[in-house]
Amino acid sequence: MSNIAHAPYGSLPDGTTIEQFTLRNSRGMCARILTYGGIVTALETADRAGRRANIVLGCADLEGYRADTAHFGTIVGRYANRIARGRFILDGAAVQLTCNDGPNSLHGGDAGFGKVVWRAVAAETPMGACLALHHVSPHGAGGYPGILEVEVRYTVTPDDALRIDYEAETDRPTVVNLTHHGYFNLAGAGARDVYDHALMIAADAFTPVDATLIPTGELQPVAGGPFDFCAPATIGARLRAADPQLRPTGGFDHNFILAPATSPAPRLAAQLSDPTSGRTMTVLTTEPGLQFYTGNFLGGRPYGRGAGLCLETQHFPDSPNQPAFPSTVLRPGERFRSTTLYQFSVAD
Repeated sequence: MSNIAHAPYGSLPDGTTIEQFTLRNSRGMCARILTYGGIVTALETADRAGRRANIVLGCADLEGYRADTAHFGTIVGRYANRIARGRFILDGAAVQLTCNDGPNSLHGGDAGFGKVVWRAVAAETPMGACLALHHVSPHGAGGYPGILEVEVRYTVTPDDALRIDYEAETDRPTVVNLTHHGYFNLAGAGARDVYDHALMIAADAFTPVDATLIPTGELQPVAGGPFDFCAPATIGARLRAADPQLRPTGGFDHNFILAPATSPAPRLAAQLSDPTSGRTMTVLTTEPGLQFYTGNFLGGRPYGRGAGLCLETQHFPDSPNQPAFPSTVLRPGERFRSTTLYQFSVAD
């Protein structure tokens, strides 16, 4: 029996057919992914009793995803997170991006990768059922310089991980920062909020933000405050802390600085657990940062505030304007590579 299936999901106004691919492993884990936006519409894993449920938030249909502004389950690019005023200097030349988040550019602007149609190739691989998605972003898209050729591979591994591999090349200097914008609720999508989840983040510092959520440039230690997730802590308890960094967002929407890599292999970034279902998600990545977002701007139907959370592995926000941050510049002849795994298990 094949671990890969696909079927039409809907059509765009221009007649383009959007397909949904389903990737499985022999243990029953399942991921459903659209060619529109590379969106993960469902991720089904078992709880401690063996019951399977979808643990990611999403929309009911293609029209919902087309209208969505919360980036449910999308591939994010060309630049994940915010760039101040949508401006930066690259090799002495000023670059102006599309601004779509108040004064700033967010997640690649209005024409980000979550709104494009990707070319898909599915295959069984030694690592598991895999969907490779390809997109060529033209020079000037969203204001970004260079033709950027991107491949994102989703793989459902035999040991219950969703592995995401990113690669990109450019024909002229540009900036690149790619991530996956999944909203996770380990109790099951729509079951309840995530405030009772316990979270560990392998970070000793984070990047504080201003009122428009742009990093100030400071690297602030987490020790002793509400941002200290070095040991597992219940999310809801931390949200009630009287910390000025929690006021602009009404919760967490911050970049955590992960422990430095000691090898090219993905390293531990975070671990999330739900006490009721027993589901645990361990995040491993090659990226230097992790954006922790508690769904502060969700509201209304079908999901209320805090219905899901994001753990986005990435480079830091506003890096093109912050020389002290790890560089996001990609040049011709170089190849951007990044890997993240969302590994699932069950606590006794």
